[in-house]
Amino acid sequence: MNPPPTPDENGATRTTDALRIAVVGHTNAGKTSLLRTLTRRVDFGTVSDRPGTTRHVERIDLMVDGRAAVRFLDTPGLEDAVSLREHIERVAPADGTATVADDAATPPERIRRFLGSPEAHGVFEQEAKVLRTLLDVDAAFLVIDAREPVLPKFRDEIELIRSCARPVLPVLNFVRAADHREPEWRALLAAYGMHAVVRFDAAAPFVGAERDLYQDLVTLLRERRGQLLGVIAFLEREAAARRAAAGERIAELLVDAASMRRTVAVAEFDDEARRAPLLDALRRDVFDKAQRCATDLLALHGFREGDASEAPLPLLEGRWSMDFFSPEAMKDAGLRLGKGAAVGVAVGVAADLAVGGLSLGAGAALGGAIGGAIAQGWGPLGRKVVNALRDVRELSVEDGALYLIAEWQVALVRALERRGHGATGPVAAVAADAVAGAPATNGPVARDIALMVRAARPARNHADWESKADGSRWRASASAQRQALVTIVARHVETTLRGADAPEVPGTPGAAAAMPA
Repeated sequence: MNPPPTPDENGATRTTDALRIAVVGHTNAGKTSLLRTLTRRVDFGTVSDRPGTTRHVERIDLMVDGRAAVRFLDTPGLEDAVSLREHIERVAPADGTATVADDAATPPERIRRFLGSPEAHGVFEQEAKVLRTLLDVDAAFLVIDAREPVLPKFRDEIELIRSCARPVLPVLNFVRAADHREPEWRALLAAYGMHAVVRFDAAAPFVGAERDLYQDLVTLLRERRGQLLGVIAFLEREAAARRAAAGERIAELLVDAASMRRTVAVAEFDDEARRAPLLDALRRDVFDKAQRCATDLLALHGFREGDASEAPLPLLEGRWSMDFFSPEAMKDAGLRLGKGAAVGVAVGVAADLAVGGLSLGAGAALGGAIGGAIAQGWGPLGRKVVNALRDVRELSVEDGALYLIAEWQVALVRALERRGHGATGPVAAVAADAVAGAPATNGPVARDIALMVRAARPARNHADWESKADGSRWRASASAQRQALVTIVARHVETTLRGADAPEVPGTPGAAAAMPA
């Protein structure tokens, strides 16, 4: 038994033991799926649409600051509650001290009497495992598949669970489904005095659903209030830390991609047959970087590689690296653009023609920047002009492609934040969905993504900032300037993710689906 709780400095009660919660319910209600989501353990138990995949009581802990704060006990499904309840009501005390009619035993005493009978190790073995666990916990989650019709057998299950005299919090699972029967289930639970009900979806939890679950548990376990509030605070810290880490990882990708440069001789660039493999190589390098970022984001959110099904990145177009006509370059050049401008006019026109009409700024102004750089000896601009005079081109990643990369990763993070670890289908993080009208690419969020891309532009002047393969690892420049830029871009990413937090209307159907267990 747990030791009696003691008050903390704020007067709230606490205990050093993990809170023990049994997760019970009918076969295939989604009990294991729920626990995967609550513990962020995608590898816990077996999730399948086959009934009875959980055959034994399995334990999993929710760790808070390195200690087990909640110990969940995943139980087998109740398969024959109707027959078991009839059996318990027919069984008189084995010592003959009373008949069934005048038996004054309390419900928990009747349950214990059943657990000591041969039937508890025979025909009702599975149900006995559930009841035995219920008698030895602090509380229970009664998981209900809200899509199921309310049948008489569920009344017997509720009666059996209540007979164990433990606080019970009903959890209506899969309430996103269009065919859910939430009103009928609420009516049944209310008839048994269960009015505190949590709405959940193990495949695609509502924003804040975990917090609501533990808050409602506080009303049932007042003596564990301090401990439960500690769990809530920890979960909120973890969510904030995940989002910050996701923001930094996406920022790292954008800075990495923006700094990519591939030098190409003009003869190769102008020959379509020779240019094509060079562009393909650039596309592959960009895609590989984006894919590594997606894999890292999956791991960050507790998912496995392969849990996401992303759309391929749109084809990237190679282009001249005449992006020195950018806010960063102009800021660095300052007032140097005046002197030597006449020299650069012809170069500016040549540059515009060389990129096949791609608009990188007014030709005359661009030429002015180049001419000024030659005259003033400005480093990055001078290097690019030298390349032009040597008939060398540099391929890099366009802003439009960077926008799509950023959009792709933001969509993935949003999907992962709304995906339960009990879901078995792949994550659909497809940018095309956003283009079709999802909040991620319209309005303020679209502007935020554009700001992310603009913030990464300074990396275009630093080809040495691109991460390079070092054996099986990838290493980026240790430049303090580079890290400072990553930090700036990461702030924009976090702003974008916050802007994508559209209010949710609980109960609306979701695209994700879970296999219950």
